[in-house]
Amino acid sequence: MLQIKNVVSDRGSKYAVSGGEAVDRHSVDEFLKELKKDKKFARATHNTWAVLRTDGAPLKSDDGEAGAGMVILRMLERAQLFDHIVVVTRWYGGKHLGGDRFRHVQDCVQTYIDALKT
Repeated sequence: MLQIKNVVSDRGSKYAVSGGEAVDRHSVDEFLKELKKDKKFARATHNTWAVLRTDGAPLKSDDGEAGAGMVILRMLERAQLFDHIVVVTRWYGGKHLGGDRFRHVQDCVQTYIDALKT
């Protein structure tokens, strides 16, 4: 599991990104279970995620952050990153971010993709 904490902070909200191999729903569930063993991630406001499977079937969850799963999925498609879960975690800071939250999700996913290349 690759985990990058403190990727973005904005108006009290904090973001992190995590990821690893996931080929089916069972492996997604196992990944999320492992991630949430860290109580900080278990208490997060949102753990949005997506997987682009090799067979082309997408899996995603907004976890209450409407539209965030699709943002992650589109970035995985552009990067051609298959069978890999990417989870963007947000701890809500008390102020609404509006559309900026999608930019922050994109920044987190890009940070993760860049870290895989190094």
